[in-house]
Amino acid sequence: MHPKELETAIQLPAKKRYDYFIKKIVDFEEVWSLRNENGWVMSEDEHRVPQLHFWPTKEHAAYCAVEPWGKSKPEMIDLDDFIEEWLPRMIADGINPSIFYNRNDSVSIEIQTLKEDIEEELKNY
Repeated sequence: MHPKELETAIQLPAKKRYDYFIKKIVDFEEVWSLRNENGWVMSEDEHRVPQLHFWPTKEHAAYCAVEPWGKSKPEMIDLDDFIEEWLPRMIADGINPSIFYNRNDSVSIEIQTLKEDIEEELKNY
C-alpha cells in the first residue's frame, strides 16, 4: 500500500473509514486484526461491552500496533470465515466489532448491520 493511501484513509471521518473498510475487505476477501501472545486485541466501549478490532488492510492494523497493543502483530482473517464463523461467535459471546480504529476513534456497529453491509457490497462482485 502506498503510504499516502494509508495516511489518507487513517484521516477520514469515522463513517467514511467504515465505507472504505467495507469496500476493501470485500475487494480483497480478507479482514485484519491484531494478535499478541494473549490472543486477539480487545478493548471495551463506553458501556464496558468488550470489542474486537478489525481493519481493512495489514498496514492499517500495523499502524495501530502501539501501546497498549505494542507487541501485537497484524493477522489476516478470511472474509468467508469472518462472516460465517467470527460474527456468529461474537454475537454468542456478547462482543461488539470496532471497525477501523485510527488511534483516535472507530466505528461501533451492530453485527447484523455489519453483516448486511458486507453482503450488500458482495453483490457488486
